[in-house]
Amino acid sequence: MRRRVLWLAVFVVGVAVSSLAAEAKLAEGDFVAVIGDSITEQRQYSVYIEDYLLMCQPAAKLRAMQFGWSGETADGFRRRMANDCVPFKPTVATTCYGMNDGGYRPFDPNGQGKWYRENTKGIVEGFKKAGLRLIVVGSPGVVDSEMFHRKPEDAKMYNETLGKLRDIAREVAQEQGVAFANVHDAMMAAMTKAQEKYGKAYHVGGGDGVHPDRNGQLVMAYAFLKALGCDGAIGTITVDLAANKAEATDGHKVLSCQGGAVEIESSRYPFCFFGDPKLPNATAGIIEFFPFNEDLNRFTLVVKGAKAARLKVTWGKTAKEFDAAALEKGINLAAEFIVNPFCEPFQKVEAAIRKQQDFETPMIKEFINKFPFLRTMAPDEGEALDRMRASATRRDQALFDAAAAAVTPVKHTLQIEPL
Repeated sequence: MRRRVLWLAVFVVGVAVSSLAAEAKLAEGDFVAVIGDSITEQRQYSVYIEDYLLMCQPAAKLRAMQFGWSGETADGFRRRMANDCVPFKPTVATTCYGMNDGGYRPFDPNGQGKWYRENTKGIVEGFKKAGLRLIVVGSPGVVDSEMFHRKPEDAKMYNETLGKLRDIAREVAQEQGVAFANVHDAMMAAMTKAQEKYGKAYHVGGGDGVHPDRNGQLVMAYAFLKALGCDGAIGTITVDLAANKAEATDGHKVLSCQGGAVEIESSRYPFCFFGDPKLPNATAGIIEFFPFNEDLNRFTLVVKGAKAARLKVTWGKTAKEFDAAALEKGINLAAEFIVNPFCEPFQKVEAAIRKQQDFETPMIKEFINKFPFLRTMAPDEGEALDRMRASATRRDQALFDAAAAAVTPVKHTLQIEPL
């Protein structure tokens, strides 16, 4: 009986912890630290996360900063986090370790497994002590099934190791009551489907088998944004053709509606995709193989009062035909119109974000990280070092402010015509 009560207590605590993690989501003013190894230092999925936070606006006044370090393991960040990350006072953190922790060899529960568990737990505990309110433990991704060592059998072996580390990351997150991002399974599923269509040369785990190109990095961003609680509601435009009027949800304003032409001003952007769909260095092709648009990028057009069975919708330079019944139910503009009026402003903002994150890598690695050593070598120069750190922090803030300021309202027109 006592054993049954004990198991019930463990179950209830487990459910409570899982519920706490599941309910966690971004809040107004959050500062998100994106942390990981060389895959993070590539500044791709970290840029996509910041793209989403600034332009798609899952909450107001969000900020992001990346802390990638090539070759790093969870142990490496655990030892440097107090100096390199915590002083910036993030309120939210995402971690992505495991690729190097696995040692590129078969899994040993008492070797890499124990080491990865202890250090992942140590990172979470360190962030809790620092007062972060939302922590996302990300699993490692995958190695490419074809490109890793150019040997599918090696890829199979190491993906099994990474899968074991995924399980440990999930267990640590559950035990600690924090969120979990299943990067591994998302990438594995997308890689399998994409290579079935585009062939073995379409790598999702990277041309070197380890470092994903833009396609795989977008999948990683998706996993983290989901874990951060983003609901994907970009906005809804509702047009009543019979009444000759339109309305929009928050983030969008109807400027005019006349004869099926609806002019809108939007301060919230849909996420945009670019490049040749058949190439790994593009984001336009991979979205077919995982539910980014469905889960994170719903910019809905609803059309009521149509007298024709089919309608033509023109948005920017692109026109498509739809059944009136489908439009009355609602279509996702972000998914249907890959080329759209937001593409150019989206790229301008992303360029500013890349400039910011390109500054952050050397700032942390070549400057901030060396401060403990410099304090030891020059103990009388503490105040000077503090001023230098503050100056670098101000420069990073200014670059972020420039990226945020680049998110300006976009005026666009939807033309709806009967066929």
